[in-house]
Amino acid sequence: MIADAGALAEVTAAFAAGRGPVAVDAERASGYRYGQRAYLVQLRREGAGTALIDPVACPDLSGLGAAIADAEWVLHAATQDLPCLREIGMVPTRIFDTELAGRLAGFPRVGLGAMVENVLGFVLEKGHSAVDWSTRPLPEPWLRYAALDVELLVDLRDALEKELDRQGKLEWARQEFDAIASAPPPEPRKDPWRRTSGMHKVRRRRQLAVVRELWQARDRIAQRRDVSPGKVLGDAAIVEAALALPPNAHALGALNGFGRVGRRQLEQWQDAVDRARALSESQLPPPGQPVTGPPPPRAWADKDPAAATRLTAARAAVTALAERLNMPQENLITPDTVRRVCWEPPAAVDAESVSAALAGHGARPWQVEQVTPVLVTALAEGSD
Repeated sequence: MIADAGALAEVTAAFAAGRGPVAVDAERASGYRYGQRAYLVQLRREGAGTALIDPVACPDLSGLGAAIADAEWVLHAATQDLPCLREIGMVPTRIFDTELAGRLAGFPRVGLGAMVENVLGFVLEKGHSAVDWSTRPLPEPWLRYAALDVELLVDLRDALEKELDRQGKLEWARQEFDAIASAPPPEPRKDPWRRTSGMHKVRRRRQLAVVRELWQARDRIAQRRDVSPGKVLGDAAIVEAALALPPNAHALGALNGFGRVGRRQLEQWQDAVDRARALSESQLPPPGQPVTGPPPPRAWADKDPAAATRLTAARAAVTALAERLNMPQENLITPDTVRRVCWEPPAAVDAESVSAALAGHGARPWQVEQVTPVLVTALAEGSD
């Protein structure tokens, strides 16, 4: 593993002098550590071989990123790895996503192992995907497993490019890859505590405040300790405390998830509950986040029956088109885009207006071309 500046400089020079696309992968430890940082970066390029880099020992890989910036980067499920690569200075200008290519080509299973086996006929070693990649030193079998993730990635890319070309979808894939590579970093999620598992059970605003206080306290502790928040306190325990609104630490300790917590920690969690209990009504969180865009589809029949009719027709038409094109419906066009166009259709239901509406919601040109005709028909049917 590359873990010092001298070795990194040698790798950077070797990969800069290499040929063709660069296979890139990253391993995180999100189930063990706080956040989504990379704990191993794997690279392979013809003429340079394979390199496994320790981003803990070498936290700035911007020089390496710049050395291969002009090359096409081949990743599997690029949107998962690009954020942690960006944090250490590795930002591609062109990518080829083998998972997304598999979806567009209609493969039923698009995991890396399944794709390599189905397309190339090789079986990758399994068994280390969920290990703690922050472990140091990394065991040799783990490193071998990690190296295999990039061993055949360029071969897989070449085979998928041919298949996409055969199906007439290669330009579609290129537009998708360009959209991923040029997308800005995602905005921080608003009220992330609302994604606590089991939140559907929490109805009252006071209970929501307990979830918020416990979630924020847990997040501070997890960040300080650099451990996964789930290892500090489980989501189920947070929801249990919110529903029970315990008046003291003794009552809290009787709840599921708190029974084995030490006295000091228990008081810490009870302090969070007490903060929520002490809030005024005006300080309590609202029942839900402000809705942007259309309401949930289940409410359409009551709020706007014509829109509900349009959505039913549009969904059926898009599903049928996706089946004809042999790809998942969400890769043909996002369900959110369909909902938005159906909720607020253009004044004129014609190809030009519908195309403009789709493009305005971020649809790529190939998606606009494919979806516009079926949406025009569906919107017209829904307006009758």
